[in-house]
Amino acid sequence: MSSVMSFRKGSIHKRIPKKYLRKHVAHEIQVAITYFKNLVPVMDRFVYNDGTRKDMVCLTGTVPVLISDKTYNIPINLWIEENYPQVAPICFLKPTREMMIVRGKYVSSNGEIQMPYLEQWNNGECDLVSLLQVMVAMFGEFPPVCMQPYPVYEKSCK
Repeated sequence: MSSVMSFRKGSIHKRIPKKYLRKHVAHEIQVAITYFKNLVPVMDRFVYNDGTRKDMVCLTGTVPVLISDKTYNIPINLWIEENYPQVAPICFLKPTREMMIVRGKYVSSNGEIQMPYLEQWNNGECDLVSLLQVMVAMFGEFPPVCMQPYPVYEKSCK
């Protein structure tokens, strides 16, 4: 696995590889991390389903989601390909060891987030902040993770 390199505020633009639309991607990331304080941009290696590996910018961390009047921090990875914003980010849940993925309408069993906003991605109309806002709203209605059941306390996902 490649070493994860974190971006610091002000250095985002310089750290994004030249093959990206650096100014645009840096601006969107800066806006996203302003609204979603627990997300950080990193360079890491993404592995596609066919085994192909590629170094990409990834927005990783947690987003606060209100579920039944309680806020939960849902861990996510937004993988930004070099042809962004022409294509939507590849989005995954990144559950901790204590969490289980809840497969459902918008989440596959491997944790890939599949929702209409991503499927109907339109360059010029869609952006990272809007994507995150839609994700937070969707997760509030359809929680994507739950706690692992413990042997003593057998309460699990509904």
